[in-house]
Amino acid sequence: MSTEPIIKEIAGAGFGHGRECTSDRRHAIAMAARDLIIEKGFEGLRTRDIADRVGINVATLHYHVPSKEALIALVAETIRHQFADQSRRHPPGDHSGLRELLFELADFRETLIESPGLVVVFSELLDRARRSGTTTDPVTSMNAYWFNQMRDILQKGAADGSLRPGLDPVGGAHMITGALADFWRRHASNLSAYDRLAAEIERAFINPDFTDKDTSQ
Repeated sequence: MSTEPIIKEIAGAGFGHGRECTSDRRHAIAMAARDLIIEKGFEGLRTRDIADRVGINVATLHYHVPSKEALIALVAETIRHQFADQSRRHPPGDHSGLRELLFELADFRETLIESPGLVVVFSELLDRARRSGTTTDPVTSMNAYWFNQMRDILQKGAADGSLRPGLDPVGGAHMITGALADFWRRHASNLSAYDRLAAEIERAFINPDFTDKDTSQ
């Protein structure tokens, strides 16, 4: 029995001399899944379609993502890394709560420009997590992290005086994340409308008596 097909399959799965980097293969799988979710929705996502798009067979795909839960976790990981890379582009320093809020609004605008389909992927996976009722789903956890991050920014701004006195960080975080999520679903391509929304959010939360000494952009 010839071993050549087996050797080729092992190489395709990420082993052996001259193999493609496993992390690159996993990234390609995640991006193919994201594209297919945008095109067909989560319910239309099929492993064979992902494998065909990446140029591998289903067995190799299952080596990297043995279940649909593993696939979702992989897709969520790419989204989390994308947001983390975006945050790392902020200028270093101890910024005011107001400045951190402006960074968040600017990051959201950048996502609308650079990854307009991301909302479809995130919304599809978040809706699936809500239907399943699980709180440990990676997309649910990411959504909770975003909310808590916004709450902490508002809390910091209330403490340092850059945001208006007496604001409720929890209620404010619900307002901002809810408004941004709704905008993303309904008007993602309308940047001028987003700029008006962002300006209103800033006006609603800024302390008009605060002088911002942080001029980092």
